[in-house]
Amino acid sequence: MTEITDLTLNEIVTNIKKKKISSTEVTKSFVERSEKSKKLNVYITENFSSAIEQAKKFDENPNYELKLPGIPIAVKDLFCTDGIKTTAGSKILNNFIPTYESTVTQNIWDQGGILLGKLNCDEFAMGSSNETSFFGNVQNPIGENLVPGGSSGGSSAALAANLTPVTIGTDTGGSIRQPASFTGTVGLKPTYGSCSRFGIVAFASSLDQAGPMTKNVKDCATLLEVISSFDKKDSTSIDFKRNNYSSELTKNIKGKKIGIPKEYRVDGMPLEIESLWSKGIEYIKNCGAEIIDISLPHTKYALPTYYIVAPAEASSNLARYDGVKYGFRSLGENLIDMYEKTRSEGFGEEVKRRIMIGTYVLSSGYYDAYYLKAQKVRQLIKKDFDDAYKKVDAILTPSTPSSAFKIAEKTNDPVSMYLNDIFTVPVNLAGLPGISLPAGVDKNGYPLGLQIIGKPFDEQSILNIAYSMEEKINFKNKITNWWM
Repeated sequence: MTEITDLTLNEIVTNIKKKKISSTEVTKSFVERSEKSKKLNVYITENFSSAIEQAKKFDENPNYELKLPGIPIAVKDLFCTDGIKTTAGSKILNNFIPTYESTVTQNIWDQGGILLGKLNCDEFAMGSSNETSFFGNVQNPIGENLVPGGSSGGSSAALAANLTPVTIGTDTGGSIRQPASFTGTVGLKPTYGSCSRFGIVAFASSLDQAGPMTKNVKDCATLLEVISSFDKKDSTSIDFKRNNYSSELTKNIKGKKIGIPKEYRVDGMPLEIESLWSKGIEYIKNCGAEIIDISLPHTKYALPTYYIVAPAEASSNLARYDGVKYGFRSLGENLIDMYEKTRSEGFGEEVKRRIMIGTYVLSSGYYDAYYLKAQKVRQLIKKDFDDAYKKVDAILTPSTPSSAFKIAEKTNDPVSMYLNDIFTVPVNLAGLPGISLPAGVDKNGYPLGLQIIGKPFDEQSILNIAYSMEEKINFKNKITNWWM
């Protein structure tokens, strides 16, 4: 018999609605597996006993009309959860317990979801490997001593290891899609403004976006339906008619025009990635879509633009952590000394690096030379996509320039680490939706992903394209449970 934890979200929902299994059975299965996962280091805060109690209450008075009826879900520790510790992977928030709930998680609980716990992440979502967390690095269940990607590395590892049926992450420069690629899972970054940012610990406000991370495309569509909503509490939330993404899923993409940008063929790209991309193009053709070569000429400026804009916004957002109002406080001889000690002791090296970069590019004399210029280039990058979408319906690229790398392999080379986001960053700068789909493996058997980028608010199209490709690719994730 198939283990409950091996089932997809939609399979579990169907079984609960048919009364074949109970929410309590499901929750206990994921709790038991999670309790054996200490070696992966995915949880910062566990909520296991409370989750089982909530599951029992659901079973006593079930509501099968809900989209997530009694489904236990672990979430990234960047989402504020009322009464439950929220750290953002940082020492400075190690004792922070919010008195409010993020809109995205509230949407999940409103549809019957149950909180399993809070998942490890790069500190304030700053990182590509989940090695900057104050609570230690997460292990990729794909193989020992491999990073799971970042910043949503705890989310991707927990999902791949079947510790949660689905999860949510945040994506500022690729932090959902890159870890999804590294762990052989599906990750979708929605259009900016599609999912509320209220109650999400801020990194870069014009780039951050919450999104679903799942085992397959259908689950991704289901979870997106739940979390995407207009929210008056978020000034960047956009009021538009959301699709019934799961019920409108179709494998018929005949006649769709898919763009292949020449600029994504970067120097030094491994042959395995090039080969995967070529296979992806063939899959698209086999599905009946048309391939069109396009140009996104300002792509080469995306990474430097991102690493000016994002740190600038981070330096502003993180100014609030001063030891006065909440969070960690260091003892000082006076107010200024307390500020300095709190921030130097409370923040990790990567966060301090980005605050310093951000403060520098916003400072007098450098604002015009760096920040203002970066914002102008950002508009050019967006215009490239706007022009391309006059000719095509979506764009196909690799998700990452490599598969998962070894823990500590790139920690002393920040630029090499930043290059991991080379294919994902342009999507955030332009505010577009993008999905990473597992599409193959490298010579070591580590997963590789393909990315489909869509028009603004056209998540349905990229879900449909991914859905049709998924069947052709027939990817099977190989998890050996070495960590149990």
